[in-house]
Amino acid sequence: MNIGEKIKRLRTLNNLTQDELAKRCDLTKGFISQIERNLTSPSIATLMDILEALGTDIRNFFNEEVEEKIVFTKNDIYDLIDENLGYSISWLIPNAQKNAMEPILLTLLPNSKTKIDAPHEGEEFGYILKGRVILHVGKQSYKIKNGESFYFKSNKTHYLENSYNKPATVLWISTPPTF
Repeated sequence: MNIGEKIKRLRTLNNLTQDELAKRCDLTKGFISQIERNLTSPSIATLMDILEALGTDIRNFFNEEVEEKIVFTKNDIYDLIDENLGYSISWLIPNAQKNAMEPILLTLLPNSKTKIDAPHEGEEFGYILKGRVILHVGKQSYKIKNGESFYFKSNKTHYLENSYNKPATVLWISTPPTF
């Protein structure tokens, strides 16, 4: 939060000059100017005086609701492409690791596999958008093709393998985030 900028915005909304605000708080115009330009920080007591003069209080001043981003575009996607790995990952939601689930788009090259994921708390979901894969969960293996999906608890070792001669694309969602 830019405290100086927010104080300046409140001051202008109240149609006050720096000098008028300073006089109401028993401060100097220069000090208000320095606060607004973030060259100095007021003490808590001084900040409370300024906020009172601006018609608010410290709780409302710091209670900012950050607008949650709902729609994400191609510009938001982060790609990890490494031919040596045999797969690429596109993180569809920026900073999804802070959320309860993390969706990725996985492209698995022919005759390759993802890293083996150790057992952990959570769940995994995948939908095969293109191609075919083999899902390994514990000691079990499942062949999954285009248009099919998988879902399992992450409490066993798991990974995907593409033992076929065409790339496969998988929408994969894990909770909690692990990618």
